[in-house]
Amino acid sequence: MPVAEYREPLERYLEQHLDGYLEILRQMVEINSFTENPDGINELGRFTADVFAPLGFELTAIPSVRESYGSHHLLIRKGTTPFRIALVSHLDTVYTTKEEEDNHFHWRREGDRIYGPGTIDIKGGTVMIYAVLDAIQHIAPDVFEAIHWEIYLDASEENDARDFGALCRERFDENTLACLVFEAGHWMDDAWYLVVARKGRAVFDVEAKGRASHSGTNHHKGANAVIQMAEVVQTIAALTDYDRALTVNVGLSHGGSVINRVPHYAHSKVEMRAFSRDVYHAAMSSILGLEGYSSVSSPSDGYPCSVHVSIERETPPWPRNDRTDMLFDLWRDVGKELGMNIQPQERGGLSDGNLVCEVVPTIDGMGPAGANVHCSEHSEDGSKEQEYLFVPSFVPKTVLNCLSLLRFLSSHLLE
Repeated sequence: MPVAEYREPLERYLEQHLDGYLEILRQMVEINSFTENPDGINELGRFTADVFAPLGFELTAIPSVRESYGSHHLLIRKGTTPFRIALVSHLDTVYTTKEEEDNHFHWRREGDRIYGPGTIDIKGGTVMIYAVLDAIQHIAPDVFEAIHWEIYLDASEENDARDFGALCRERFDENTLACLVFEAGHWMDDAWYLVVARKGRAVFDVEAKGRASHSGTNHHKGANAVIQMAEVVQTIAALTDYDRALTVNVGLSHGGSVINRVPHYAHSKVEMRAFSRDVYHAAMSSILGLEGYSSVSSPSDGYPCSVHVSIERETPPWPRNDRTDMLFDLWRDVGKELGMNIQPQERGGLSDGNLVCEVVPTIDGMGPAGANVHCSEHSEDGSKEQEYLFVPSFVPKTVLNCLSLLRFLSSHLLE
């Protein structure tokens, strides 16, 4: 597919409709969709379905396995061929209504920046999905009609997306050609970054159990669980290995109840992340291997403390792989023809791409550029700034996505 033939009409169409796309974004941003606000999640889902309905998409809402969350939303437009493209975004943000109000965090345009909750994480990405499909329908209607388009909207990506990942994997099949994840794409120093790998994450509960005693009269009878935990968390933290991109963070720890009692219990939460599956599983084995560990005991009779470790949740790594690289190479080549410098990026944060990368070719960072994801605070001196979308990134990134998709799909439709 010749890029030069489509570039000018595509850019012209998108520039003409940019204000309309941003108006859709404004209405999305004004709906609070904090993960644990199911009414807001479902309101945003219905609004999004209404936006896509004129393009021929039909909605299926699928309740989350957790009652405190809203429903996952699946938008489907059937094509004339069996070929499918999955387009992934999410409905939830990390901001409560109170946080938005307290920080005066709302839709606000200043020059080339649009501030507001979810502008790039990830409501701007959802709007870019719409812009991509709207533009493809306009400039290449035959391709648009041929493809079975599937839009997957996660209700709880910011907290616990395991059931969403299962939902996607159940529906993907041999005709699902690719999965595009519309998290924000970075644009720095004239380079556009697409995400080709993400760290996996495991969260552990670590408990230390000992024996309580009076700290004055029977100190020697106690088995101090806090002391036991102090040793264990140092052992766990020491697993961090920057050379292997392995990080282990003891993020929360507490124990005991009052200072005149030898504590019988302590608890910590630990998070571990790594790109490599081998590194990931080796670190997991090391942490789980502390189950039953004991090195602290009562001086009086040797009553031992004991350590117990369990996995609270787990998201597997998305390592660099040939199928992702195939998509990246195509986007990079189209970008080169457009005069865009496309670079690969490996991120430490998670996305829904972690959950599907083993099933179909997956690439991430398809959304617009901006900054300050997960930030709602603002200060006059500029030391704190809120999440924003960089408007000049929207049309070029949409052009890149459209033309790359058209080239990718044309190669399959011509087979």
